[in-house]
Amino acid sequence: MKTLRFLKTLAPIEKFAFKKHLIYSMLDGIILGVLALNEFVLIKSLHGSNLQIGLLVQLMVIVFLLSIVINEIFKRISNKQKFIRKLAIVTRLPLILVAFFPQSHNIAESGVIFQYLFLSIFFVYYMANTLIFPTINLILKKNYSHNNFGYLFSFATSANKVIMLIITFLFGLMLDFNHFAFIYIYPLLGLIGIWSIFILTDIPFVAQALEIKKSLWKSVKASMSNMIQIMRENKPYRDFEGAFMLYGMAFMITAAIITIYFEKQLNLNYSSVAFYKNAYNTIAILIIPFFGKLISKIDPRKFAAITFATMLFYILFIALTEYFPQHFIVFGLKIYYTLIIAFVFNGLFAATMSLLWYIGSAYFAKDDDAATYQSIHLTLTGVRGSFAPLIGVAFLNYIDFTGVFFLGVGLLFIAILIMFWSIKTHKKT
Repeated sequence: MKTLRFLKTLAPIEKFAFKKHLIYSMLDGIILGVLALNEFVLIKSLHGSNLQIGLLVQLMVIVFLLSIVINEIFKRISNKQKFIRKLAIVTRLPLILVAFFPQSHNIAESGVIFQYLFLSIFFVYYMANTLIFPTINLILKKNYSHNNFGYLFSFATSANKVIMLIITFLFGLMLDFNHFAFIYIYPLLGLIGIWSIFILTDIPFVAQALEIKKSLWKSVKASMSNMIQIMRENKPYRDFEGAFMLYGMAFMITAAIITIYFEKQLNLNYSSVAFYKNAYNTIAILIIPFFGKLISKIDPRKFAAITFATMLFYILFIALTEYFPQHFIVFGLKIYYTLIIAFVFNGLFAATMSLLWYIGSAYFAKDDDAATYQSIHLTLTGVRGSFAPLIGVAFLNYIDFTGVFFLGVGLLFIAILIMFWSIKTHKKT
């Protein structure tokens, strides 16, 4: 009731933007619910190798290396909504090709062509994120007031998580019944992806096309110089991104390894993986509104330190599962006691990071600079994504699972120290 009263007090432009943002978030929740099991589909159904799992994690973020170039192209376009919609069609439509994958448990023996086609399709899919994520920041900063920004975003994110939870559970059941159910689901996902972007771009935003005075290459160089200048002058933001770099490396070094660990060390089925993912999403749904208010009230760097700490304990308790393997089985679900604790922390992490990653950089920027700051954030994500996932896979060949996990824990600990040092040393402007 309190939330409904709050929504009624919004300005008309905020109400319209929130309605579209909420629908987009719910459709995106369907997509994320399916993709939550994406790496497990590659390793369990398509029999992908450790290297291919690392590549899939890498593809999610390496595309952000092109963020500056794409952002410069985007600035020169007059009809930005139309451009984003065309991009959605080009990047989401290839998912229809999954419908032609063979339904065979001997797919690995039929050649690696389908495994690498799978990777190629998602490389194209993730390309759109380099533009969509900064655009979300730009659109919402221009339509939501500063005081309502965090709360409205967290409300839409909660709806996103609810849908994601339901879809992940249902998709996990489908995959245990038929390991190749993804052949029917992914093509549908492509159509939903296009629809969601069309709804998002219904939100009005004024962003004039850049008057072309320089070539694209010179503009890119100027953007890189501007990026360096921002990092030099805005020291709190520089510290924020520096710590985020360490967090991102820890996340990506361990992400592929956790998938391999669940399959080869713990021998989890689809339903068990879906159960753990739903457990942390349930926690995230319950506490996102609280953190949505908190991020607007405290220094984003302190919020980042909290987020990094939750990730640290998540990885730590996953590592401990190998040494404390006590578990029980119910309805075919393999429940480890240490994994329950791990995914409680993962729920806290999901709630905080869903806000910090998308809008954390905006708190260091003026409204008109929000997209630029997020573009820098995404570019740095691409930088660490270009090497971190494969480092994790490579390390696994020389040190065991525990060694890789504790490497991630160490990087997160340093990131937390940097945030507290920055708060003490550099005041946020």
